[in-house]
Amino acid sequence: MALPDRKRNRMLGYDYSREGLYFVTSCVQGRACVFGHVAEEEMVLNKYGQIATQQWHWLAAQYPYLVLHAFVVMPNHVHGIIEIDQNLVVRTGRDLSAQLPVDETGTEKESSRTKVKSISELMGAYKATTSKQIRLAGLADFAWQRSFHDHIIRHERAYRHIEQYIQNNPALWKDDVFHHPLS
Repeated sequence: MALPDRKRNRMLGYDYSREGLYFVTSCVQGRACVFGHVAEEEMVLNKYGQIATQQWHWLAAQYPYLVLHAFVVMPNHVHGIIEIDQNLVVRTGRDLSAQLPVDETGTEKESSRTKVKSISELMGAYKATTSKQIRLAGLADFAWQRSFHDHIIRHERAYRHIEQYIQNNPALWKDDVFHHPLS
């Protein structure tokens, strides 16, 4: 019996480590509500939700080429906008003293830049560190769903729409597809 074709998660041929804005969503396995609850259209985080928030900010501290935009932890998932900006890479003193290779126009060659992780690698780091911290905090069987959803944000109108969606997510929780495991 042949397995059904899986929907491709990423755009074929696209470099997900290139500069840009990315909307990401990751769900808890089984859509279990472990991060807190929504009360009066506001998200109330418990200690696991606080860890999910803390590890989101850890990403920007760990990877200097990241800018974190709108983000929300919901009872059973997270939404966020991540920006990769290679201009933010700060070289160490050793890097600055080295002669950097340049091309024929005098521009620094791409290979001399700090290795920028792809969105998949960044989300893998987020999910792994969050999982570890949540398990250490007492939720021994915590797990994320396999993979995550992403969307490349290509224009300002899309960015504003997604940003508003993230900010309004707690108020929309009662109607959220992530709230209804059978949908």
